[in-house]
Amino acid sequence: MKYIATIGLETHVQLKTKTKMFCSCSLHFGDEPNTNVCPVCMGYPGALPVMNRQAVKFTVMAGMALGCRIPCHSAFDRKNYFYPDMSKDYQISQNGAPLCVGGGVEIALPDGSGNKFVRINHIHLEEDAAKINHYARQSGVDFNRCGTPLMEIVGEPDLSSADETIAYLEALKETLVYVGVSDCNLEEGNMRSDVNISVRPEGQETLGTKVEIKNMNTFKGIHAAIEYEVARQIDLLQRGGSVIQETRRWDGEVGETQSMRGKENAHDYRYFPEPDLVPVELDEATVEAWRKELPELPEARRARMVEQYAIPEYDAGVISAERAYADFFEKAAALATPVAPKTVSNWFMTEVLRLVSESGKTLGESALSPEALAELLQLLDAGTINGPTAKELLPELFENGGMPKALVEARGLAQVSDTGALKAMVEAAIAANPKSVADYKAGKKAAAGFFVGQVMKASKGKADPKVVGRLVAEALG
Repeated sequence: MKYIATIGLETHVQLKTKTKMFCSCSLHFGDEPNTNVCPVCMGYPGALPVMNRQAVKFTVMAGMALGCRIPCHSAFDRKNYFYPDMSKDYQISQNGAPLCVGGGVEIALPDGSGNKFVRINHIHLEEDAAKINHYARQSGVDFNRCGTPLMEIVGEPDLSSADETIAYLEALKETLVYVGVSDCNLEEGNMRSDVNISVRPEGQETLGTKVEIKNMNTFKGIHAAIEYEVARQIDLLQRGGSVIQETRRWDGEVGETQSMRGKENAHDYRYFPEPDLVPVELDEATVEAWRKELPELPEARRARMVEQYAIPEYDAGVISAERAYADFFEKAAALATPVAPKTVSNWFMTEVLRLVSESGKTLGESALSPEALAELLQLLDAGTINGPTAKELLPELFENGGMPKALVEARGLAQVSDTGALKAMVEAAIAANPKSVADYKAGKKAAAGFFVGQVMKASKGKADPKVVGRLVAEALG
């Protein structure tokens, strides 16, 4: 019997605010445990929360970018549970009146058969719990993370494979980073997902019993966990067993999910309205003002770049993968006239991104400016410098900044195109290498490249390779 998998995600995204959700404590990552805390986030009796307006704004902007409806009324609730990571024994969250409703993400199906729209049920805002660190004989609780503004994106069960799930998460991450509401840094726990999985026999409309895998923070781990859990459930059903509703964890070392506890339902948390916070009332003018701050989204930008710059879809996809890349390219392309945008994209994708990868820096952390790249390519296009010189200058511009024209003039790096001077160098190279001349005349045409290399060496890389190649061919007959 063939089985169909059904997958839905609840994705928690840490918002890019400077302070916590209900207090003024810093959110700087990597500080000493329990140094960014106060009576509010520690849950001291009588300490009252104050809502972070920026967190509300970022959640609404994320919702608009994902096509959600933004209700004018929203409210916070208390989600009650007892656990060391929440010292006040409840979490301030949203249950009945979230900030964003509906929406979704369009993904390209992994098999190339087309696109799929993955629906979002709602997006709500809440505070994060503390982080529990387990050691050999004891555990410690770090409250630095407690109170972090956390946006929970609750997806509908529209996914059917591990590959589709990763495509959804990648599209979600790309959009949120583009909008600027989160860094979505998986290593720092900025993006974590609870994965709900069920299987059912083909032809059965009713969904199977759902199992939740908690707190997954790597795409690789999510992919592996889904494939294992789908296979586990199918095997269980084929052997006559039944799947129970429960919460499981993924053990990456052994490559399997393991039972944690029976799955809770909403009534287990005894939700009730948060008495210390007023509801959120959003007027149309505020929402529209925030909407105007949204950037052009990745999919639309890719399509426009293909149209405007006549570059292939692949180039547009690479360049628009990060907003900083696309901003840099578009500014350089506009400044580099008459250099073709395709030339700019080639240099950006091969040379600039290679330096980004090798240096470990982000593009923004480098000293290279769009103006410098544009000027470098203009010098190359005009024949003022040659390709090797341009490639030699780019790493220095990346590390130290500056403008290439000034460097070329200060160091005498301008390309030598004077036919008389180059002809003398060619004749000298031929006279000094009679064996290579004989090789060429014997049919070893590659020997011509040797002479070009000798002239380039003699000119310290400044000779125009095209002119040298023509002169060598003429001299050798």
